[in-house]
Amino acid sequence: MAEFPSKVSTRTSSPAQGAGASVSALRPDLGFVRSILGVLMLLQLVLGLLVWALIADTPYHLYPAYGWVMFVAVFLWLVTIVFFILYLFQLHLKLYMVPWPLVLMIFNVTATVLYVTAFITCSAAVDQTSLKGSRPYNQRAAASFFASLVMIAYGASAFFSFQAWRGVGSNAATSQVAGGYA
Repeated sequence: MAEFPSKVSTRTSSPAQGAGASVSALRPDLGFVRSILGVLMLLQLVLGLLVWALIADTPYHLYPAYGWVMFVAVFLWLVTIVFFILYLFQLHLKLYMVPWPLVLMIFNVTATVLYVTAFITCSAAVDQTSLKGSRPYNQRAAASFFASLVMIAYGASAFFSFQAWRGVGSNAATSQVAGGYA
């Protein structure tokens, strides 16, 4: 039987070194920003911001219809920011127990349906709540237009999310390496 060595070399590390390694792992994935999903999320963020900013600059609190539009626009804008950050910093790969393609598909389908209702509500309420040609009328009409564009962007994201969930156009190894986005 072999004898134990009399001298054993050990190496210790401080917690500060370990914390530095985790911060460096949070580098943004610029490939995501150039992907279809990343471009659509950026488009949703910009257009969604326009929708709720245009409505917020009018006396929307006097009309319940615009309360619904504001809820949909702000809520989905905030959730889209969370998803964008998750995918940009590849945090979805660290939370591997969550079926992200399915979660993203369900979110995008739900967002599309909610924006359809917000677009219809906003468009129907423009003539009833403002004088034609006035500043609030123009802002609400513009918000309706941008709501339709955001609705289309969420619909396109739902389509591409469905394809990613089904694995269309790739095999399992490719989709895992690519992070789940096209």
